[in-house]
Amino acid sequence: MTDFTQLGVKQIRDGVAGGDFTAREVAESFNAAVAAAAELNAFIVTTPDHALAAADATDAKRANGEDLGKMGGVPIGMKDLFATKGVQTTAASHILEGFKPEYESTVSQKLWDAGAGMLGKLNLDQFAMGSSNETSYFGNVSSPWKKAGTNAAMSPGGSSGGSSSAVAARIAPAATGTDTGGSIRQPAAFTGICGIKPTYGRCSRWGVVAFASSLDQAGPMARSVEDCAIMLEAMAGFDPKDATSLQMDVPNWEAALSADLKGKKIGIPKEYRMDGTDQAILDSWEQGKAMLRDAGAEIVDVSLPHTKYALPAYYIIAPAEASSNLARYDGVRYGLRDLPEGAGLQDMYAATRAAGFGDEVKRRVLIGTYVLSAGFYDAYYTQAQKIRTLVAQDFEKAFEQCDVILAPTTPTASFPLGSLNDDPLTMYLNDVFAVPASLAGLPAMSVPATINEDGLPLGLQIVGKPFDEQGVLNAGLAIQQRAGFEAQPEKWW
Repeated sequence: MTDFTQLGVKQIRDGVAGGDFTAREVAESFNAAVAAAAELNAFIVTTPDHALAAADATDAKRANGEDLGKMGGVPIGMKDLFATKGVQTTAASHILEGFKPEYESTVSQKLWDAGAGMLGKLNLDQFAMGSSNETSYFGNVSSPWKKAGTNAAMSPGGSSGGSSSAVAARIAPAATGTDTGGSIRQPAAFTGICGIKPTYGRCSRWGVVAFASSLDQAGPMARSVEDCAIMLEAMAGFDPKDATSLQMDVPNWEAALSADLKGKKIGIPKEYRMDGTDQAILDSWEQGKAMLRDAGAEIVDVSLPHTKYALPAYYIIAPAEASSNLARYDGVRYGLRDLPEGAGLQDMYAATRAAGFGDEVKRRVLIGTYVLSAGFYDAYYTQAQKIRTLVAQDFEKAFEQCDVILAPTTPTASFPLGSLNDDPLTMYLNDVFAVPASLAGLPAMSVPATINEDGLPLGLQIVGKPFDEQGVLNAGLAIQQRAGFEAQPEKWW
């Protein structure tokens, strides 16, 4: 009997289309797996009926000889940042607890139209602010991986930690994520899965709870490069409801996948050899170069001189945008309302936000409000925007010499939950390799490379030119085929 939870997107889609099994059998299997893995806390809300209804619709289409769509019969997890009609959408915050949208986000609607079904809403760092999935009002998400010799709960990364945990644990074949400064790539690296952040504007932001609007971008998280290509095709596309949406045709990334990199040049940024990076990460980077060389590519050195300023610039720009975006949560229209006896309007605002926002959200709102204030706008925010331009120009110059860039995804492997809670700066440094591509709006992907001596996954990152998701996917495929990463966590939940 087939263990459907071991199948990925392509295998499920093709198996259902070929009549090897039904979409309902797949949905029932994953629904059961989700229920059995409650200890991971990957889901805030489960929606088994949604998954079954979508599966039955797919089976009916097959019986009638109709097209099943790019994701026909594939049940997925939906990060709880995407509005889902009639299903609670919280951004993992108390301030939105109980909120059920009257509309569907563009990305989730595209996936349902492509034949996918929803297993549930996935946990995340509150308002996507965090690198460890410890800021959720609904509790920490645990990675399915354990460090050798210890039973400590490990971080699945953040903010898309529920997504990475669910895919790595085989309780969802794929999941949506969002990436503002690395929130798809870093958790993918921590849990040994693939995740791609497309070019800014490829996927609509309409119906996605906003963190930093000039950086936020949706993308797929799955077990293979092929599965990411399939899901990204279903998610992407122009949306007139999103002013930042790219009016471009969606390429057939799956059909054009090729691990043959003859004639391609891979850039290695010298500035990414940073102090504090684990030796195992640096070793895997060297192995990645060898893999891409074996695929026919030429390795060239490039320089991204403003890299060291990218992270501080990000932690000015992103909080500034967050402080503006989160001003809408005031207790007036939806979500939590805390109205102390005898309180006025300002008292209600203060009480609602004090009770509704977590510590990390408050920290970033305070930072953002500070850097946008009259006396500090030019000193901080304006300077950060100038740095952002310089970072983007660095990439432009580097891409004159190469086709894609290879770098580590993270400076370390996963760490135990709770180990960095008292050190937010060290936590922020987790995104040091991911943030530059986000500031420049470039497509970037993490692919699992190896397992370190502690038995934890390590990922490699590929960054591409604007709109060149194909080049990123192809380089990722070359690494995937040569790394032969088949490891999966031992089931403890």
